[in-house]
Amino acid sequence: MLEVIVKTGKENMDVKTVHRFLSEDSYWAKGISYELVDRSLANSFCVGAFVGRAQVGFGRVITDYYTFGWFADFMVLPEFRGNGISKLMLTHIFEQPWSKRLRRKMLNTSDAHGLYRQFEFNDLANPGFILEVYNPEAHLQYKGEDA
Repeated sequence: MLEVIVKTGKENMDVKTVHRFLSEDSYWAKGISYELVDRSLANSFCVGAFVGRAQVGFGRVITDYYTFGWFADFMVLPEFRGNGISKLMLTHIFEQPWSKRLRRKMLNTSDAHGLYRQFEFNDLANPGFILEVYNPEAHLQYKGEDA
């Protein structure tokens, strides 16, 4: 059995590993720049799973720590999948005092419904209430802070 350690905070994340996965292997952020990943981590509650010194999992919550949290960019490197690492990271987040008081926790996934349903994520209660501006390639249009 793997010895997996969960760490939080951007300062503990291997941003290069997270960026490589998101930009090369994810279906939702292919081609995303290092700068965008780095800045997004700075404005999120980050959780990482580590085996030894190597980061093997990552996720983040974009939150105000009081009412709302958006779960994003959860990943486990392919060679470490099937070891409960996603559950370990999600459990760590759900055990945080601030997470317990959030009125709404949301996420978007195309392939991990079974995992997230174990943490009480369900289909939208009132889908007609939810509106969005959908620009799935915004990360490819980003030209830097001064653009």
